[in-house]
Amino acid sequence: MSRMGDVLAGLHAAWEFESDSVLIRFERGIRTPKLFQALGERRIPLEAIAGVTLTPGKRGTVVLRAEPRPGADPLMEAADGQLKEACDPYRLVLPAERETLAEYYADELRGQLTQQGPAERFLVDAPEVPRAFKAYDAKASFDGRAVSFRWFWTGASSAKWKAGDQTFPVADLSGVEWRSPEVFEGHLRLLRRTDSSVTPVDQDPASVVFGLGYGPVHESLPFAAAVLAAVRRSSGGSAVVGVNSGRRDPADVAERIRHLGELHEAGLVTDEEFSVKKAELLAEL
Repeated sequence: MSRMGDVLAGLHAAWEFESDSVLIRFERGIRTPKLFQALGERRIPLEAIAGVTLTPGKRGTVVLRAEPRPGADPLMEAADGQLKEACDPYRLVLPAERETLAEYYADELRGQLTQQGPAERFLVDAPEVPRAFKAYDAKASFDGRAVSFRWFWTGASSAKWKAGDQTFPVADLSGVEWRSPEVFEGHLRLLRRTDSSVTPVDQDPASVVFGLGYGPVHESLPFAAAVLAAVRRSSGGSAVVGVNSGRRDPADVAERIRHLGELHEAGLVTDEEFSVKKAELLAEL
């Protein structure tokens, strides 16, 4: 391995190589992705890394990337492949003239990797608690023991308002479902051990809805990761990362297609987005 304390600085981040880990320190500059600024720094144990790649980047750059093992990092598990490339915390973008140096560090890292396949437990620390963010219909908060939703009368549906503010102890949860606010129908849904029903997120008291300016990635994703890690600790190592599943009520699908059409007519959804999302909704029937 390279000498302990060696640092490779790139765009928005610097990697410090330790004997058993890589310490990633993110910049706090105005151009740095907000998710990186929110994370601050992360220590990635070598046992959490499955591989290392070095590929050409855009506009005269190269990209060094550590590939996390499935199940090793609660942040990446919660993200479930939805992060944009520029917000991937495992990428380090470097000027092309530093390719030789980057290849040296890539080779050094590869020589130290001994673990493959899914990790049995989280190896990377989850974001610290307490955490909170504002969704469109509620303020969500997490203190490490329970998740609370406090509804906004201006955004919450009548079903949520009628149900009242909600508190969910970690012990009652089986996992979490995070859908990026940068796509249509972004939301955070808590998966409960005693309820496997599929309810539309705007009607589900265990869900909060994102929207323009609400539930941004740099706030809601670390929140979801912290909850997921706490659930796994509470359940002795197992937790579910939610995936939208099950068949919806046809009336609900029709209502959502109508709403999607209104967004399309208003110019808030492109022709392509409208076609893709409409097909997804019809497939759920």
